[in-house]
Amino acid sequence: MQRLLKDASFSATVAGFVAVLVGFTSSVALIFAATQALGATPAQTASWIWALGLGMGFTSLGLSLWYRQPVLTAWSTPGAALIAATQGVPMAEAIGAFMACALLIAIVGYTGWFERIMDRIPMAIASALLAGVLARFALDAVLASRAQPLLVLGMAAAFLAGRRWWPRYAVPGVLAAGIALAAAQGLLHLGDVPWGWARPVWTTPQFSLHALIGVGLPLFVVTMASQNLPGVAAQRAAGFQIPVSPTVGATGVASLLLAPFGGYALNLAAITAAICMGREAHEDPARRYMASAAAGVFYIVVGLAGGAVAGLLGAFPKELVIAVAGLALLGTIGAGLANALSAERHRDAALLTFLVTLSGLSFFGIGSAFWGVIAGAVALLSSARRQAG
Repeated sequence: MQRLLKDASFSATVAGFVAVLVGFTSSVALIFAATQALGATPAQTASWIWALGLGMGFTSLGLSLWYRQPVLTAWSTPGAALIAATQGVPMAEAIGAFMACALLIAIVGYTGWFERIMDRIPMAIASALLAGVLARFALDAVLASRAQPLLVLGMAAAFLAGRRWWPRYAVPGVLAAGIALAAAQGLLHLGDVPWGWARPVWTTPQFSLHALIGVGLPLFVVTMASQNLPGVAAQRAAGFQIPVSPTVGATGVASLLLAPFGGYALNLAAITAAICMGREAHEDPARRYMASAAAGVFYIVVGLAGGAVAGLLGAFPKELVIAVAGLALLGTIGAGLANALSAERHRDAALLTFLVTLSGLSFFGIGSAFWGVIAGAVALLSSARRQAG
């Protein structure tokens, strides 16, 4: 306990809050769309928030404290989009498919199969992948200035001032400036927040071949390729050698336990994890685990409060959330690009990985992170054969 109190810091706590703010508000609409596609009742929708919040919270908190390294988990955003596009699958059969997906994640995690794949990816490719994933948020922050120029430019000025005079607290300053400017412009809508605690709702799973093939297997593929792969890349690019197998396996077990309540798929985070692993969280890398631990606590509160917290976080204008994310990730994007391009023999492959990942293209329901790695791998193989010849 004494070590935890010593390692705790205001900057790490704020980094954890920003990670939750960005992670939750950026994709919670997909969760609501997914529940609606399965015909969920309002109580079941609140249960999904309860299950996902507690799942992300306890896994992030527990894994971060256990390894003393920043481990942040998240719900599968492309998985939610996949579920939202599902038609004709009853809720009970979808729950059965979620449990099958969770079991597969646990198996590939604990057996070490996924880690062996990750060990074959060069650091340059991992760094380029991370930079490509995060750069989209920085670009979105610039574009957000068209809709709310005063808000975004004011936050950018606060960031530059913070980096000049109090670099450790630059991100808290940006968040405070954004809230103050949004309030002054009447952009905060706190009056519509529904207060109350969420309650878990059990749905007895049913297993059907149709749901297992149509929902469970695609959910597993997109979660591993589009979420866990960049999640591990983010950890390694930031210099953290967090054990891959047990952490991925733990997300599978947590998903299996929470699936009947709506915890459809948990995975390692990449974008929000980068916020907790950067210098803005703490100058000392050994103390940055407190940022992801703090995020875990905030996620637990989100889960328990359910709709109330969803409404509260949703009261922030989207431009504020986008600007905070983009500015908080600038340092990590720069470090990722520097690492990716430092070795000349990997430069072409790293650039291809970065550009394909940044493009946002998707094939067969699998996002650009996976295809960025594929493009980089092809470029590496081509370069190796050319040198051999």
